[in-house]
Amino acid sequence: MHERPGKIAIFEQFAADGMTTMFGNPGTVEQGLLDIVDQLPAFSYVLALQETVAVGIADGYCRAAAAPALVQLHAGVGLGNGIGMLYQAKRGHSPLVVIAGSAGVRYDAMDSQMAADLVAMARPVTKYATRVTDPSSLLRVLRRAVKIAMTPPRGPVFVELPMDVLDAPTAEPAMPASVPSRAAFPLPGELDRAAELLLGAERPVILAGDGVAVSEAQAELAEVAERLGAPVWGVDTSEVNMDTTNPWYRGETGHMFGEASAASVKDADAVLIVGTYVFPDVFPLLDNPFGDAKVVHVDLDDFEIAKNHPVDLGLVADPKATLAGLAARLPGRRADRAEWQRPGLGEDAPLIERFSAALADQAGEDLVVFDEALTASPGLRRHLPPRVPGSYFATRGGSLGVGIPGAIGIKLARPDAPVVGFTGDGGSMYTIQALWTAARHDVAAKFVICDNGRYGLLDNNIEQYWRERDIQAHAYPGSFDLATPPLGFAELARSMGVPGVKVEKAADVERAVAGLLGHEGPFLVHLITS
Repeated sequence: MHERPGKIAIFEQFAADGMTTMFGNPGTVEQGLLDIVDQLPAFSYVLALQETVAVGIADGYCRAAAAPALVQLHAGVGLGNGIGMLYQAKRGHSPLVVIAGSAGVRYDAMDSQMAADLVAMARPVTKYATRVTDPSSLLRVLRRAVKIAMTPPRGPVFVELPMDVLDAPTAEPAMPASVPSRAAFPLPGELDRAAELLLGAERPVILAGDGVAVSEAQAELAEVAERLGAPVWGVDTSEVNMDTTNPWYRGETGHMFGEASAASVKDADAVLIVGTYVFPDVFPLLDNPFGDAKVVHVDLDDFEIAKNHPVDLGLVADPKATLAGLAARLPGRRADRAEWQRPGLGEDAPLIERFSAALADQAGEDLVVFDEALTASPGLRRHLPPRVPGSYFATRGGSLGVGIPGAIGIKLARPDAPVVGFTGDGGSMYTIQALWTAARHDVAAKFVICDNGRYGLLDNNIEQYWRERDIQAHAYPGSFDLATPPLGFAELARSMGVPGVKVEKAADVERAVAGLLGHEGPFLVHLITS
């Protein structure tokens, strides 16, 4: 292989792995590789005004594309800005490939301006973090990063690229990374045992998470639920793991308080866990929530099986193949069920319900929704329930600000689909500058900011806090208020090149939805939901 500078060779490697778009924010120590981008007609750079936004857009892109997404951050300060969103990507198993520059290996002893241990910073929020120190292994390390990011359980990876390593020549050949298959199938005897444990139950329950969607096991999950007669609860779900209008689907477990999540299994005498960890609450239940129930856990993430509570049978296996094998061992046949009918709208229906109903009427079946509406999500999902895989994505990981960049990333990955991102007034202000990126790159995603003038989720959580501690209810903390001064989201959007309208009355909903869907570029609706 001919020698060429590492800063050129890395783009050959990125292209070999199908990564021809870089999401990022530029910096001086990355200027050498960024100088190459404009010379590559088949490669594009999506500019974000802050690193959190770059990571959020990339996260939406790789979720919709089911492929790795490339992120460029700027040294320690840029990596620091992106840490919160990287935590979200790690919790959600997004295969981000994150690179950041540094001044150079030769400056390591100097402790100079901007010097930082980037690998140590990245390690807690990534699946793998490393630094390239020799140009002869530059492409090898990048291939390893892609392999690790894409091998289930997937997750973000980080590679530090010192400037002097990128400037040095390398003769390494670029070739696609080898991603091993983990589509493991349990031994027949283990499946027999799983079926025996579940069939011996009178009150079985299924807990399912996003590992089902990654494995494309939605149909197999529904088959097992119907054959067992087992209600299904979504655990930390952010994608469509089961048609939520299926009568066996019961909803989501909690994400804040362990007692709320444990209620889903309190009467169960057998529990099947598929593609998730349990339970992902901020304040988890310390006692075993399963009692005397028999527990079978199927996941490709062996770390999560019996991580906190014992199981009777743990299967490190592919959910799709395992559920299919399990269904074949269960008696019965697929139950007939009536087709879901969308509920009507009462005269006092809140604006979020009116908006989602109008969007359902006007958008068509190929609509893709990114849901960070949080306290407004129940109204949104009442008329736009998650049903079809790939049509619905939700926030995950606990940090705010993913709704707007997530929708942009999904639209870049699925340019022919109508994409609408919902977020709240509080969440939107973490990443509002993402609207500028949408306008700059003419990304025709649509955005709805649900404005209740507060961090409404905190109102709900502190009420629980008061109840648990027998504290008399009183005024919410002033720090939860966002109404003073009011935020003008339509004006903010227009200042960044995105048209926007404010909707305060039911009479304005239909026109606003038509305007949102009919506009050729990005468009924002400021929806008052208080």
